[in-house]
Amino acid sequence: MVNSAGLFLAIDQSTSATKALLFSQEGCLVDQETCSHQQIYPKPGWVEHNAEEIFQNTLKATTALLSRHNEKWNNLLALSITNQRETFVIFDKETGHPLCNAIVWQCRRGAAICNQLVSAGKEDLVHDLTGLKIDTYFPASKLSWLLHSRPDLRDRLKDGSALFGTIDTYLIYRLTNCKVYATDHTNASRTLFYDIEKLAWSQELCDVFGVDFFLLPEVRESKAWFGDTDLVGFLNTRIPIYGVMGDSQAALFAQRCFEPGSAKVTFGTGSSILLNIGHEKRLSDSGTVTALAWVMDGAPTYAFEGIINFTGATITWLRDQMQLIDNVTETEKIALSVPDSDGVYFIPAFVGLSAPYWRSDVKAAILGLTPSTTKAHIVRAALESIGYIVTDVINAMSKDSGVELKTVHGDGGAVSNSFLMQFISDLNQNTLLASQLPELSALGAVYSGALGLKIFATQSELAFLPAEYTKFTPKQDVKTIDGLLENWHLAVHQILNQTKEG
Repeated sequence: MVNSAGLFLAIDQSTSATKALLFSQEGCLVDQETCSHQQIYPKPGWVEHNAEEIFQNTLKATTALLSRHNEKWNNLLALSITNQRETFVIFDKETGHPLCNAIVWQCRRGAAICNQLVSAGKEDLVHDLTGLKIDTYFPASKLSWLLHSRPDLRDRLKDGSALFGTIDTYLIYRLTNCKVYATDHTNASRTLFYDIEKLAWSQELCDVFGVDFFLLPEVRESKAWFGDTDLVGFLNTRIPIYGVMGDSQAALFAQRCFEPGSAKVTFGTGSSILLNIGHEKRLSDSGTVTALAWVMDGAPTYAFEGIINFTGATITWLRDQMQLIDNVTETEKIALSVPDSDGVYFIPAFVGLSAPYWRSDVKAAILGLTPSTTKAHIVRAALESIGYIVTDVINAMSKDSGVELKTVHGDGGAVSNSFLMQFISDLNQNTLLASQLPELSALGAVYSGALGLKIFATQSELAFLPAEYTKFTPKQDVKTIDGLLENWHLAVHQILNQTKEG
């Protein structure tokens, strides 16, 4: 142990907000501060964030949090970072200031480029090297679009006066006063420029997307040192940055899913389902992708991942756009006010359907409306749509994994919705453990940082740390569930076929 009273400062930079959190070195949450940022929608299907706002919110959240605990500053061991993956920005090399808005993972502006590459037969090559799909979820097509639309940015990247980075890279660069230009394997592997078997940037992949092989950040292990920071002069001493992980992999790490067959579902704005498949790269044929779960001591751990664009965002759409609810927490009560959805099916394809369908051209739809349909039926159908898509992804993983699926772990905001957790357990006819430990993505980054600082010698030591779960077991019979899934798939394929015919 380094210091029994030691604390980790963590930054969780998500799609909707930036959190600063204090954890004990054993992973107990001490306090947190949150700053939300604006969602920018320049055109239908486009999503941006103001990267300067994100950095200022990072400083605002961390300084506000630490100001409440100034007597503990000497106990700070390190800063750890977890972040929304795939979102990227171009920034000035000298100052770190962004040169454009960050382009968010939800943004679909690269769709035409993706379609062209698929038509040109590039899908197998990209899949083989990255484990991923040619899809606008990932940065490559959108960076290609941006550099064609902004030749000034292309020129600056070529001459080295501007840098490309995902959000972790950008924050590290700013927090270290432009001294460290680096990322970790979990974030690098989400760009479509990274070979997940060679663990290296790929010239071949850059060529596929028509992007010059400009300077890309150094890739380090998640538990590695990423420089030192004083939070732009706020602290009177500098603290090291240890523990950098993309949010979904960080949650898998925090859930201690270290063995093949262990899986987790992170419920956020979108959702990520990860299944640990061990140290050998395998590729899925059923719509899920292969991800680098992490790299520790030179050894990669791989996972199958199902990416879902809209889960929590579906419920906020009910609140913000449709005004059907006042607060997301009331959806459970509303859903339980009716015995079922009365044949209503909600297809949450607001930015297309991701895993396991991968159809960016599909639009959202509500099917099965009748004169007797009520608000409660629509709210219930929206919640159920999350369960259906999660189940579709898990089934696809089970088909391709070659490892026995063990108990699924759940984390994120939606685990507080017992209706949804029970529905997912029923659909999968399997136990679901909903974590009651808060802020698992940040905790996973902290665990990684603790390994880097050698507070824990091995991952197995983390298994003995406290874990709190609510256990859900199936209550509905298989015949009922089979009928629900059959009707769901009929609804989905009706929308898929209509789009093709249109």
